[in-house]
Amino acid sequence: MKDFSTLGAEATAEIAAALARVDPADIETAATVIADARRIALYGVGREGLMMKGLAMRLFHLGLDVHVVGEMTTPPIGQGDLLIVSAGPGYFSTVAGLVGVASAAGACTLCVSARDDGEVARSCDAVLVLPAQTMADDTGVRDRGGKTSVLPMGSLFEGVQYVAFELLVLRLREKLGETAETMRARHTNLE
Repeated sequence: MKDFSTLGAEATAEIAAALARVDPADIETAATVIADARRIALYGVGREGLMMKGLAMRLFHLGLDVHVVGEMTTPPIGQGDLLIVSAGPGYFSTVAGLVGVASAAGACTLCVSARDDGEVARSCDAVLVLPAQTMADDTGVRDRGGKTSVLPMGSLFEGVQYVAFELLVLRLREKLGETAETMRARHTNLE
């Protein structure tokens, strides 16, 4: 077994390599649909869902009207709203169902996925592709020459989500005219 430092260097190099392959146009599209939304709801399953909750928190810090699907305070979604979903491997039945509901209600949909050819991504209005190993392909990644990540299962995709979302927030902060200070002022004091 490799030591902690070596594994850490490999893992961070994999995250950096995946981020380098993200299309800047996807980031700009995501920033635009988020900035233009009246209200935003986010959803993901498992650990991807945790990353989506982290993004929801940062969008709240930016002053946006944001909610996490499944929480009791999530309002109905409709015209002018945005549903952001995560479907790393391309499809989850619950994610596909929610995209259908949001689309039928007239909301815009944005999918975060490793696969732009996935069923959920194809059914959304916009896609942010984060090209990284997910749990669905953790036994040989097609765009990495069959080499799997040093990280287990879908952890590489989830790590890339975390960093990509923070970079997206920086773009949104600029686009919305926010600052580190205005974001910090919205942070909870109930800790």
